[in-house]
Amino acid sequence: QVQFVESGGGLVQPGGSLRLSCTGSGFAFSDYAIYWYRQAPGKEREWVAGIVSTGTSSDYDVAVKGRLTCSRDNSKNTAYLQMSNLKPEDTGVYYCFTAVGTEDDWGQGTQVTVSS
Repeated sequence: QVQFVESGGGLVQPGGSLRLSCTGSGFAFSDYAIYWYRQAPGKEREWVAGIVSTGTSSDYDVAVKGRLTCSRDNSKNTAYLQMSNLKPEDTGVYYCFTAVGTEDDWGQGTQVTVSS
């Protein structure tokens, strides 16, 4: 069964930084791109970033480009989302996912709150 465990969230002031981690299991982690999503309060979950299976390329929503950076360590089945210059609108629960997952495979996510 595909599983994801996200961690690293917290409360941070505007302009601050966080690094989120996503550990995947139940699938061939190194064969799949990993996508990051955010669900802001009262809103639907939305895609924010993704990284290809090899880690050599990543893509970002225009709202976060230049402030978020994806990376991964396939030897640890873990992907990372480095977040810098955080803004209040970055607040939300962050999830990771992959194409081989189903709706039942979403993890608990990790809460990021950007507030002064």
